[in-house]
Amino acid sequence: MAAPTFTVNAERYDPYRTFKFQVLIDGQVVAALTKMGSLKKSTEEVRWRASNDPSHERVMPGGTKYEAVTLEQGLTHDPVFENWANLVNNIEGDGAISLKNFRKDVVINVLNLQGVVAISYKLYRAWVSEYQALPDLDANSMNTVGIQTITLQHEGWERDTSVAEPTES
Repeated sequence: MAAPTFTVNAERYDPYRTFKFQVLIDGQVVAALTKMGSLKKSTEEVRWRASNDPSHERVMPGGTKYEAVTLEQGLTHDPVFENWANLVNNIEGDGAISLKNFRKDVVINVLNLQGVVAISYKLYRAWVSEYQALPDLDANSMNTVGIQTITLQHEGWERDTSVAEPTES
């Protein structure tokens, strides 16, 4: 017999959807967030062979690399992306860069269909490496939503194990 997919709600079989999520920057939910890139890490392989080993290599883990995460936000008056990007690269020059505040921990919540946090991750010491303030503007695209984008470099992530599986209501 297969293990249950959900421990609290053993009758539940459907996994969580990817369209209900929220991202918190400075403890505030990002307004009009439309898309977030995946959390992905990879560990380099180190190949080696001792002189008295048979004619094959051994493989051991090397350094781990965390890929950048991209966030997309519908164009609004919420300045969270622009303000953060300006902490890293400011038009006023190096003197305006905030060495203290440009790195931030970011919380990523996956919500169930009822809007309750089901899974949560924390992204550590993130900073904005790329910022797109405006998308291409096109007078012939009446049904297009404007999107701002930031790319975050970071020093890793981990799941918040204190977030328990929600109970059904």
